[in-house]
Formats: sequence, C-alpha cells, structure tokens
Amino acid sequence: MNDLTDDRRDALKRKTIGVLMGGLSAEREVSLRTGKACGDALSSLGYVVRSIDVQRDVAARLVAEGIELAFVALHGRYGEDGCIQGLLESMAIPYTGSGVLASAMGMDKVVSKHLFASHGLPIARDVVLRNPSDLVTFRGAADLPFALPAVIKPSSEGSSVGVTIARDEAELVAAVGKAAALKGDILIEQFIQGREIQAAVLDGEALGAIEIVPASGFYDYAAKYEVNTTRYLFPAPIPSDQYERACQLSLDAHQALGCSGATRSDMILAPDGQLYLLELNTLPGMTATSLLPKIAAGKGIDFPALCERLLLGASLKG
Repeated sequence: MNDLTDDRRDALKRKTIGVLMGGLSAEREVSLRTGKACGDALSSLGYVVRSIDVQRDVAARLVAEGIELAFVALHGRYGEDGCIQGLLESMAIPYTGSGVLASAMGMDKVVSKHLFASHGLPIARDVVLRNPSDLVTFRGAADLPFALPAVIKPSSEGSSVGVTIARDEAELVAAVGKAAALKGDILIEQFIQGREIQAAVLDGEALGAIEIVPASGFYDYAAKYEVNTTRYLFPAPIPSDQYERACQLSLDAHQALGCSGATRSDMILAPDGQLYLLELNTLPGMTATSLLPKIAAGKGIDFPALCERLLLGASLKG
C-alpha cells in the first residue's frame, strides 16, 4: 500500500464507523447477514464499529452513536435506492458505495435499462407495465412483441424478489399479479436461454467474472441465500474473448450509471456468444454465498481486505 492509503487507514481507525444494515425492505434478513459479516471483518482489522439497524429513527441513531462514517450494508428499498444516501449527504457523513443518483437509477430496472440502451449496451427486449394503470388493459401474451417464455420483474426490488419465469399464458398472468403487489412498475423481458455470468467492478476497475450454476436452473432468492446446491465457477469457464467482454460490460454499466465503490452486473451468455446485460447491483451482497466476495477471493483479496477497500473509498458524492 502507498503512504496515502496508509494515512487514510490510520485516520479512519480514529473514527466511529456505523455499519448500516437491516432496514425496511424485503431484503432485510440478507442485509442483516451482510452487515454482521462486514462489521466483524472491520472490527478484526482494528476499526471502531457500531452496528445500526436502520429504522425510521436512523438519523437520530446516527447522531446518538456519534457516527462519523457509514458503511452501507443495506439492500433493497430505502437502502439501495438513494434514500439513505441522500440522508447521509444531508448529514455530511461520508459513506461507502454509489451516490444518490447512481443508486436510484441502479435500483430501478426500467430506468437503468433505458440508460444502458442509450449507451449501446446489449439488453433483452422488454415491455413495461406502469403499475397500476397499464394492468387494466394488459391482454397477456398478445401484448408482447416476443414469444413466451418471459421474465417478469418488479422494477424496484432486488435479490430476485418477485421475479418469475412465465412459460405460458396462465403463468404470465399470475406472475404479473405477483409483481404488481410490490412497489414500482412491472418489467416483462424476453427470456434468453443461456449461462448466468456475473462480473464485478471495484474502485473503477473490472475485477472478474463468475458463472453461477443453480441446481434449479433459476438463480432465485432461495438459490442465492437459502440452499447450498448452487455451483460457483471462478473464473467463469468461458472463452477468453467472452470473459473479457463480460468484464468490460460490467465496467461499461458501472460507468454509465456513474457508480462508485463496488458493483456487480448480472448478464446472460447466449449460445451464440452474445452477452446480454440484465441489471447492475450498486450494493452487492456480502454474505457467505455472495458473489462479490467470491470474485474478490479469486483475485487474492480476502473478505476483511475487501471490506477495508470499500471503507477506504467512503466519501460524500454531492
């Protein structure tokens, strides 16, 4: 490490760091696990850590605990969508991860896809239902410019919450109803058969790409957090040119949204070798089964070192 990094590390070890976790979203339990893992790792390196379960009184808690810097370990609404970032900006508390605008755009799958398309990045064809107005007139598969199967997603949830693959008309109607019960618009994407590749960026550089092989064939919430049957292959065992494109695509997506810190991009590698960008995560999970730590470990960065890298990049973005 250079002298500037050493000075930064020494300065941060004299500050009180709040690890913000839990929160109010459907991903609360995952966030609690992320927060505990990150807090324990930073404590092991000698940082002064306070765990903050983010509730409606979070501003008062930050003041009461004397938090001088925030390590954001939240997922989903209010934590990954720019809300907590805006609060921290207004309180002048430096924080990890992306800023308000990048977080908000990254969380909204419809907005981020429009932005990716404007930058020429490859995305799947889709239809957007504005919830609830478009639901009244939606006629099912007849309104789609592509054939089933399709992937139905709520626009503002993460960790595959509310995501369904519909292979016939009945499944499509049920999936749209399921997504409509959650916040935001409904994204209906053309299903692309292929291999699931995820690539990470850390501090403005592509870190690497991993292949996910879920036993069920669908990397849903259970496959991510509740079962231990998913296989993770790092580095992704794909041709070198495709590997390089996956890494570059993750970096292009990161830059298109103006992200900071670490991000992880989800993509599909089709049989013809074409990569399709599905979405970008501005606050990747940091649990035992999470992909960013697996990719980092494959590059020789252990979990405490990864957490410290994120912490050293904390700043105000406004």
